[in-house]
Formats: sequence, structure tokens, C-alpha cells
Amino acid sequence: MKIGQAVKMAAKSIFSNKARSALTMLGIIIGLAAVIVLVSYAQGQNLAMEKLYSSMGTNKISVSAYSWDGSNDVSQLLYDYCMKLSDQVVGFSPNGNVYSRPTIKYGSKTLAQDTGSSGSAVIIGGSAISTSGQDNYPSIYLGNEQYGMCNDYTIAKGRDLSYLDVKNGSQVCVLGAATAEYLFNFANPIDQTITINGMPFRVVGVYDYKGDKSAAPANPEDSNSWVNEVISQMDKMILLPSTMTRYFNDNQPIDQFVVKVRSSEDLRPVITSLKTFLSGVIDPNSGGFGVNSDDVYKEQQGDATAMQQRFLGGIAAISLLVGGIGIMNIMLVTVTERTREIGIRKAIGAERSSIIVQFLIEAAMICGIGGLFGIGVGYIGTLIIGKISFNTILIPSPGITLGAAAISVALGIIFGMYPAIKASGLQPVVALRAD
Repeated sequence: MKIGQAVKMAAKSIFSNKARSALTMLGIIIGLAAVIVLVSYAQGQNLAMEKLYSSMGTNKISVSAYSWDGSNDVSQLLYDYCMKLSDQVVGFSPNGNVYSRPTIKYGSKTLAQDTGSSGSAVIIGGSAISTSGQDNYPSIYLGNEQYGMCNDYTIAKGRDLSYLDVKNGSQVCVLGAATAEYLFNFANPIDQTITINGMPFRVVGVYDYKGDKSAAPANPEDSNSWVNEVISQMDKMILLPSTMTRYFNDNQPIDQFVVKVRSSEDLRPVITSLKTFLSGVIDPNSGGFGVNSDDVYKEQQGDATAMQQRFLGGIAAISLLVGGIGIMNIMLVTVTERTREIGIRKAIGAERSSIIVQFLIEAAMICGIGGLFGIGVGYIGTLIIGKISFNTILIPSPGITLGAAAISVALGIIFGMYPAIKASGLQPVVALRAD
């Protein structure tokens, strides 16, 4: 029998029993759609985390060095040591916070503590990032002229802090994009003056948005993803010279720092060097220290995501297995229904291989058609999941699509093999006696 003729016969058999064929395909459709959606969802999570880590800065090391009574200020020692590692280190900055929420004013606009907002924090790379975001109140950071470079902020207007700003304790500031937009709207904020607890600060620069402006809305309540919410919080910030700590936090020394290295290959050697240095500087009886990198956590997150993809794919594969068993079941029914046809074909000289090919083609066509519908449903489901979960257009990778198509045809061949062999093994005399 020619392949073309076998295909025509298989199509005729499938479409002559439309309802039964549709129900048989349903298992394959659901199984493939589940595989595509779940694996794509895991990939979407990975992309979201990559976006978050990228916005936080790459090749960056977070350092904490503190004493129990707050008297041990190691910032200058740490700065001098990092400068000795200039072959590996390209930047160093204090990474302090103003822990109180002072009142911020510009003209008629005021940003103050909102006691009615319920806040939370997400732990990323060992640091807590606020996601309270129930208002437009910015985080106030204390850093130096290298703060923007170390944390992957880029200047959109004006300039960054300078060395003299920090050394002289100048009352200047750099605004995050969302803070500048809220306070100044469409006006140019450069050289304008804002007040923080009544103390004037001249705006010398504005950082660009972390990612797309639409992905970092001024109000995180409008965000469909906690990742976008965290990125939004990064844009709601004000940077002051680190020497301004004398006016804030009860003049406590800054104990958080960020170190920028040249490449990812330098991360682990520099981390080891910093730990060795700090262990010789800080007395464990009166203080402590910690050194970590978001990139290390990113690697761990990638491993966890890969494991999650395999787990979700395995769960969805169970649906495919059930669908394949359904294919085998319906093909056995088809063999029973067409026993006389098989007997007649064998009586007039049909070879056993042609019978096998005919039923395998029919099983493969059922799975192939079901697979196409499953891929379509999977694409639609992925688009919906991407919009709801990540507020983005999420499309299954070509690898997943091609793999799904190959799996659907392979299922037809695998689960159609036993019915086809059974059909080809019927004796003509026995088959012709069937009703």
C-alpha cells in the first residue's frame, strides 16, 4: 500500500467518527497545552528574576561591617583596601539608608510618613528591599560619587554626586526617576531645591528609570508583578552624600557598602579577599561582618528554576501519558470494528507491514492533529499567564513548540504500535468470520 493511500484511509476513518476522534484528541490537547504553559511559566519566572537582578546591578558585592555599639566605622579602611584591588574592583560606595521617614517638600507637594500603609519587604541577595509602595514616599540612600555606577543607575539629567560633594558634606541630592516625576512632573528639577525635614538640598541630577517606565509605575498597586513592584521601589529614591549621616540616623556610622568588580570571574576571589580583610579588622566579640553577591544568588535561582521546569514538565507529562493511553484504547476499538476489513485485505495478499503502517499512520494523525490544537491552546494560555503573572507578552520558546509537535507524533506511533501489531497478526480466516 502506498503511503498516500494509507493517509487518505486514515483521514477517512478519523473524520467518519468525528466525536470519538475529538474526544480521543482531547487528552493530547490538554497534555501538550499543560506542558507548554507550565514550562513557559517557569521560563517567565526566570526572565522576571533576571530582570530584577539586572536592575539591581551586576558584578556587585554587598558588604556589611558593624559593631554592637555602632562605634566601629570601617568605611575608610574598607575603601582603601578596595582601591588596592584596582585590577579587580572598579567601584566602591557606602550603601546607607535613612531609616526614619523625614518630611520631604517641594513647593506645594509633601512626602511624609504614611502610618496607614502596610509595608512588606522582599529579601534579595541577603538585603531587604521595601515593597510597601502604598504611597510615593522614596527611600533615602547615603552614598558617594560611585553609588550610581555600583548599583547600575544611569544619569538621565544633570550629574551624579561628586567627590567634593561627599568630602564637603554638600547639601545636594540625586533623585530617582519616579521621585523626580512625582515632585516636578514635567518641570526640570535640576538646580531646584527640595527640603528634607526642613533642610534644603539642591537637585543636581536625576537617574533614569530602571527598565521601561511602564514596567516601573509610580504606584506599585498598578503593577501585575512583585518584580515590577520591587523595580518601582528602586526608582522611588533620593541619594544624598554619605557624609549627611551626621544629620540622620543619630550620627551612626554607615555599616552597609557595595563593591563593583570588573567581571563575574572576579566575584569569588574578591569576596574571599574581603572576608579575609574584614576578619582581621573586626573583633568578633564586638561586631561582625557579611559579604555576599547577588550574582551568586542569581546562579542559585537559575538552578532552582531549572529544577522547577523539570518538575512542572513532569507533572504535565502525566497528562500526555493519559492521553497516549486513550489513543491506544481507541485504536484497539478501531481494530475490533475493522476486523473484517483487515481479513479481506490479508486474504487478497496485503502484507503484514502494510497493515501496521496503516494503523500507525492513523494513530499518528490523531495525535498530530491533537498536537496542533494543543500547541494553539498552549500559546493562548501562555499569553494569558504572561499578562496576568508577569505583565508582559510571554511566548513559548521554539524549542518547546518543536518538542511538543515531535512528542505528539511520537505518542501516536508509540501508543499505536500495539494495536497495529495486533491488527497485522489477525489470521484471515478468523478475521473474515467476525461480525
